[in-house]
Amino acid sequence: MTSSAETPAETAGQGSAQSADQAEGTARPIRANSVLPARRTPLALETADGLTLVGEVAQPLDRAPTATLVCVHPLPTHGGMMDSHIYRKAAYRLPALAGLAVVRFNTRGTRSVQGVSEGEFDGGSAERFDVAAALEYAEFADLPRIWLVGWSFGSDLVLMHGCDPEVEGAILLSPSLRFSRPEHLALWADSGKPLTALVPEFDDYLRPAEARERFAAVPQAEVIGIDGGKHLWVGDAERILDEIVARVAPEVGPLPTTWTGPMEYADASAYADRTVAAFADVPVPGDLTSEG
Repeated sequence: MTSSAETPAETAGQGSAQSADQAEGTARPIRANSVLPARRTPLALETADGLTLVGEVAQPLDRAPTATLVCVHPLPTHGGMMDSHIYRKAAYRLPALAGLAVVRFNTRGTRSVQGVSEGEFDGGSAERFDVAAALEYAEFADLPRIWLVGWSFGSDLVLMHGCDPEVEGAILLSPSLRFSRPEHLALWADSGKPLTALVPEFDDYLRPAEARERFAAVPQAEVIGIDGGKHLWVGDAERILDEIVARVAPEVGPLPTTWTGPMEYADASAYADRTVAAFADVPVPGDLTSEG
């Protein structure tokens, strides 16, 4: 895999950030589109089956990262992408606030403001090459303590293809268990690697009580029900980022809600066509009746 030259440290990417006018030293609230300083590098990930995937790594500006998040996005046929809001906010905030490296990428055939990955959606099968390419990048870049974070469809990809020797653990957001099977859970059970599932109270596919039953196959799995949460985590980003950091970098503690250093603001209007309403009539792939 290859990567292009680094972008300026305070840039959100693709010219989407706007500078804040307030002077440094003044505590300002961290808002949905606040972009904190980081070293941001565009990536071109090469898969074993010959595709090039668009990605980005964001690292702390003034220190080495203490751990790494490799983020696997929701279903691309329904708007999922590397820029889905939880992952944007992770890349915008966690290098500065928690000392983490954040790797994001578009799986095959997925487009976002960052660009379009080659190939076509394959329902979770050929995406194994995509997950492998991202992990290979993190390993060869000597990024420390690799954790996978999968959201919805991405959680299935993590379960199916992410139990790699170099992976320390995994965090699943809104896991649906619609593409993965019992044998994938068994693999994680045998590995002993930490596995945390953050399950919304009002999820569309898998709610906390059923999730606890299904993940009982993985003795070390931690299932956390999020009161009031929904599948897309709208309004819950801060809680989710806190839960992620609590497992990957517990020494950091709850993330601050204000920032005194440089801050920019990203333009979220580019994602106006990725709303739930925009995909309301698109069939959702996957086995709705699967018990695995």
